Amino acid sequence: QVRLVESGGGLVQAGGSLRLSCQSSERTFSSTVMGWFRQAPGKEREFVARIGRRTGDIDYADSVKGRFTVSRENEKNMVYLQMNSLKPEDTAVYYCAATYRIVGGKWEYDYWGQGTQVTVSS
Repeated sequence: QVRLVESGGGLVQAGGSLRLSCQSSERTFSSTVMGWFRQAPGKEREFVARIGRRTGDIDYADSVKGRFTVSRENEKNMVYLQMNSLKPEDTAVYYCAATYRIVGGKWEYDYWGQGTQVTVSS
């Protein structure tokens, strides 16, 4: 069982920045593909970003490209999401997740954190 714990959420004004962190208990963290997702009230959970095992293996949702940056520190078992130029529509609970496999052409995330709230005021 892998435990993921997010932190760094909060209230910020539009145009501001936040940095989310996710601590993993996985002993072989460097072999884990990590993702960030978010869920706004009344909406389905959506993909935000993914960072793979190899340098440069990164994906972003179109809605956050150019504003968000995902990174990882394998020696600390940490993954980060730097969020700049935040907009009210970025308001959501943000989750980190871990995956080790592809199912039907998509990464299948097996472990999820409890989430951290991000609220962007206009």
